[in-house]
Amino acid sequence: MSKEILKQNKVSWDIVAPHFNGVDALPNYGPFAQTEEELQLFEDIQGKKVLEIGYGSGHSLRYMDSKGASELWGVDLSNTQQEAATQLLQGLKPHLFCGAMETDVGLPREYFDYVYSVYAIGWTTDLQATFDLIYSYLKKGGTFIFSWDHPLYAHVTSEDGTLRLKGSYQEEGAKVMKNFKGEEVDMMIHKRKISTYMNQLIHSGFRIEEVIESEPGQSYDGIEAEVSDRYYSLYKARKFPATMIIKAGKR
Repeated sequence: MSKEILKQNKVSWDIVAPHFNGVDALPNYGPFAQTEEELQLFEDIQGKKVLEIGYGSGHSLRYMDSKGASELWGVDLSNTQQEAATQLLQGLKPHLFCGAMETDVGLPREYFDYVYSVYAIGWTTDLQATFDLIYSYLKKGGTFIFSWDHPLYAHVTSEDGTLRLKGSYQEEGAKVMKNFKGEEVDMMIHKRKISTYMNQLIHSGFRIEEVIESEPGQSYDGIEAEVSDRYYSLYKARKFPATMIIKAGKR
C-alpha cells in the first residue's frame, strides 16, 4: 500500500510543487511559527555537513549555505522540486537526490552533523523507517530538527471566531486530500499524534532535546489578529499553535 501511496503522491507533487516555491523554508519553520533566528535551534553551522529531508525548492539549503555549511545534501520525492532546487543552488555544488524519505536512496551513513526537515516529515508513509534512516545518516552527537503541523491543529476549527474541536485526535491513519492546492490531484497523508512522533524518535535511538509548540513569531508583534475561519490564520495561531518543532540528538 505504501508503494502505491508514494507513486500517487510523487505524481501529485510534481504538479503542485510550484505552489511551494520558497514557502516554509528556513529561517521560517512554518505558518505563523517562530523563526530559526528567534529559536536558535541550530548551533554553529560553519563547516558542517547538512542534509535536508524534503528540500523542496532549495531555499532552506541556500540558507544553510549562507550560514557557512560545508556540504549541502538533500532528498525529495519530486522531480519538479529537484529541478527547481538545482536551478536555485547553481554554483553551490549541492548533492540532491530524488527519492522517498522512507527508503534508502544511497545517502552516506554516520556522515552528517545536521539532518533537518521543514514541513515535510509528516508526508512519510513509514515514520519509523524514516526516523531509523535519519538516525543512521547522522554522526554520533549529530542533531535532527524538524517542523510539522501541530497534530491537534487540524482538529481545531474556527466558526465565527469560536474555536471548536472537530473529529477525533485519537484516530490515526491515512487520509486523502482531494484537489490539493486547487489542482486536479489527490494527495494521501498520514494523521499522527504528537506522542507517535516522539515515541518513534525514541525507538530509533534519538534523545529528544526540545519540543516547541510555536507561538506566532516576532514579525507578527503589533499586528491585530482579525477574526478568521481560515485553516491557517493569525487569529487561530494566537490561540493554538499551528506548528510543532522537535529537536533530537543522536546518542
